[in-house]
Amino acid sequence: MATTDDVNETIPATELPATIEAEKQPHKLERKWSFWFDNQSKPAKGAAWGASLKKAFTFDTVEDFWGLHDTIFKPSKLTANAEIHLFKAGVEPKWEDPECAHGGKWTWIVTNRKKALDDAWLETLMALIGEQFDEADEICGVVASIRPKQDKLSLWTRTKSNEAVLMGIGKKWKEILDVTDKITFANHDDSRRSRFTI
Repeated sequence: MATTDDVNETIPATELPATIEAEKQPHKLERKWSFWFDNQSKPAKGAAWGASLKKAFTFDTVEDFWGLHDTIFKPSKLTANAEIHLFKAGVEPKWEDPECAHGGKWTWIVTNRKKALDDAWLETLMALIGEQFDEADEICGVVASIRPKQDKLSLWTRTKSNEAVLMGIGKKWKEILDVTDKITFANHDDSRRSRFTI
């Protein structure tokens, strides 16, 4: 009677089924993404906005994403006045970046704080890296902003002028968030004034 060891020894590694080999390969994403941190809780005197903004890690596999998310990148771990960003690689989370300069952002104010923020953050990240938005090319990234009185998530877009695209992104994001709260859209160049609410 053959033992398991005998069977394993008789099958050369080159003859392993393709599915087993494929499972060992990292699962590549459609595009690369970068996590960024910004801690504005103790700004240096006279420092320009964005001076504390630092790129933390760029990844392009599902495995790297989960390793990073599970150990580091959860908004509830941040201090007040800190932000965490996930943006397409090559795009800086600044209004001045050419990919963001003519865009805006959808914003959701988090009402029941940390657990809701972490859940919404994760759902948004998975939707972005999983290419769940029909208008994925029009999205730059997402920001979780931790504030003393209210936290918020903002989904940044490349455009501010194509209302159909913006509404498609907003409706899909609200569906992903699974919230009844209103989300609002504002242009980066006039972020104090909302243009759309759904």
